[in-house]
Amino acid sequence: MEKKYKLLTPGPLTVSDTVRAAMDFDYCTWDDDYKQVTQWIRKTLLDIAQVSDAVYDTVLLQGSGSYAVEASLSSFLDPAADKLLVISNGKYGERIVEMARCQGLNHEVYALDYDQVPAADRVTEILDGDPAISHVFMVHNETTSGILNPLEEIGQVVQSRGKVFMLDAMSSFGAVPIDMESISVLVTSANKCLQGVPGFAIILAKKDLLEGGQGKSRSVVLDLCAQYAEMKKEGKWRFTSPTHTVMAFRQALEEYLAEGGLEARHQRYANNQKVLSAGMEKLGFKPYVSADKQGPIITSFLYPTEGRFNFNDMYAFMKDNGYVIYPGKLTDVETFRIGNIGELYQEDMEQVVALFKTYMEERYDA
Repeated sequence: MEKKYKLLTPGPLTVSDTVRAAMDFDYCTWDDDYKQVTQWIRKTLLDIAQVSDAVYDTVLLQGSGSYAVEASLSSFLDPAADKLLVISNGKYGERIVEMARCQGLNHEVYALDYDQVPAADRVTEILDGDPAISHVFMVHNETTSGILNPLEEIGQVVQSRGKVFMLDAMSSFGAVPIDMESISVLVTSANKCLQGVPGFAIILAKKDLLEGGQGKSRSVVLDLCAQYAEMKKEGKWRFTSPTHTVMAFRQALEEYLAEGGLEARHQRYANNQKVLSAGMEKLGFKPYVSADKQGPIITSFLYPTEGRFNFNDMYAFMKDNGYVIYPGKLTDVETFRIGNIGELYQEDMEQVVALFKTYMEERYDA
């Protein structure tokens, strides 16, 4: 029998037993009760975002969060008329660039090192220097490193120049405060801070984009405007929906609201990160990102500079003791990442630190 463990990742993540139990039934995608669940989810997500349903609406899309990112590029940008600015300081920003290239979009990249955040002044220079730029895409919380990008400052610049601001809030929505005023399109996923399971992505977009983009998409199944037109009628998905995931997500949203919503979820995650970081630093693990740029979702730690540290050995030790961290690094320097979201609490972080202490004493310092 496979050994159970908790996930120290930014998604998929460890979910509650009740969220898992919600999948223990087979649902019909055409059933009215199921379609009402879809509509309730769509409305609840707007409430969490604190936006008016007269201005924004929700589209749910089968697949991972990256499906929704690519769908947004295809559905809301015209290769013949629009130009995209991608702000990139990690692998997920680079993935947006890769998608833009694949779709033949006219685009420019504001690239930074993985431990640096974009400057509003530089975004101002780029937009003022190139009036052809019509859309700006940025990742909010870059899980490559754990860095939290300055959303409010960048958003104000983009909004003041009348551009369409698109935000990858995959691992921040629901746990990090987000002012939607400057944002036209926000993309997130069921299996992140709202603590559902993998299976579908979420797009919150202004209705004028959803209603004005019919026929623009260069994909059939990733056409968000067509998905929206079908879904807003009665909650029906255009193609087979991930029914078990949807029902698990309904339960996850109910638990999210019962916990206290965004404020409570943010407080728990931020405390988890604080306990983890403080404990790891006492053991000699230095964070890759400076404290003023660190987000509350995931933390990258530098390898120790002395001794015989072996990541694979450490990974196996942690897994044997009930916790799985991200296997491998994405940064150029030697780092490993530990997430602290999902059904995890302070006692989990204290246990993780204690396990690292044991590992360092028994295997690394021996």
